[in-house]
Amino acid sequence: MLFKIGSRGDEVKKIQELIGTTADGIFGKETARLVAQWQEEHHLSADGIVGFKTWEAMFPPSTDNAERISSTDNGLHIENYPLSKDEYKAGPTEKEYLFLHHTAGWHNPYKVVDDWERDDRGDIATEFVIGGQSIKGNNDDYDGVVLKCFPQEAYAWHLGKNGSQYMHTHSIGIEVCNFGWIKDGKTYAGTVAATDQLVTLAEPFRGYSTWNKYSEAQLESLRKLILHIANRDNIEVRQGLVEEIKARGAQAFEFNEDAYYGRTKGMWTHTNTRTDKYDMFPQPELMDMLVGL
Repeated sequence: MLFKIGSRGDEVKKIQELIGTTADGIFGKETARLVAQWQEEHHLSADGIVGFKTWEAMFPPSTDNAERISSTDNGLHIENYPLSKDEYKAGPTEKEYLFLHHTAGWHNPYKVVDDWERDDRGDIATEFVIGGQSIKGNNDDYDGVVLKCFPQEAYAWHLGKNGSQYMHTHSIGIEVCNFGWIKDGKTYAGTVAATDQLVTLAEPFRGYSTWNKYSEAQLESLRKLILHIANRDNIEVRQGLVEEIKARGAQAFEFNEDAYYGRTKGMWTHTNTRTDKYDMFPQPELMDMLVGL
C-alpha cells in the first residue's frame, strides 16, 4: 500500500476527505502537502506519502479496516480483497503444494482480482496476488502490495491440465503481476516496455531472452509470503523447485514430471507442470531468493 503524487482512486478520496481537501481521487501536490502536515501533527515522518504506517494511523484498526489488512510474523502486510463466493471453491482442503505464477499482465493487483470477478471463466484464481511496477516505468504505487482473495481453507483452479487432480484441490497459488517475455522491446500485447523494467537472461528461456523484470519489492514480498504460507500450511517449500535450482540452475524452471504428477510435494512454478506456459521465468534474483529461503 503506497499512495503518493500521481496515485488515483477511492483510497485517495478517503485520504483527501480526512485531511480536508477536495476529494477528487487524484493525489496531487496539494494533497501531498496536507498529508505531510497531517503526518507532522501526528509525529510521523512527514514525507507526504501514505504508506502502511500512515494509513494505519489515519484509519485505525478499530474501524472496518481491522479485518482488511493483517500483518504476518515476518512483517508482511496482506490486504484482504475477497472474491465473491462463486469465484472459488469453499473446501476445506489441506494444502500440500505451493505454485508460483505471474499474471502476464499489468502491475495493478486490484485489477487482476476485479477481472477474475467479472469474467465468465468460473472459479479460476489464486489465493494471493502481488502487485508490481508499470511496464512503462511510470508507476510503482502497487509495487509489492499483497492481496488475499479467498479463505485459507478454500481453493480455486490455477494449474490447468496436469497429471494430478489431487494437486488442483490441495495447492495454493501466488500470482505476481508481470507481463512475462518481451520481444523487440514490446510485450505480447504490443505495449512498449521501459528499459528499466527489463532483464536479459544469460540463456533464453522457452525461446525468449528478454523479460519483464520481477522488482525488488515483489521479490521481497514473495519471499515473506512463501515463508508465511510454509508456516501457516506446513508446506515444505524447500522441496521441489528449490532443490532443482540448487542442482540445475535455470533449467529447474523447465517441465518436471515430479511436479506434473504431483509426486513431489512442496513448491513449484507453473512452468514445471506445463510446456506451454511462461510463468515464472528464471530471473537470477528470483533464483537467489528462493535458494536463500
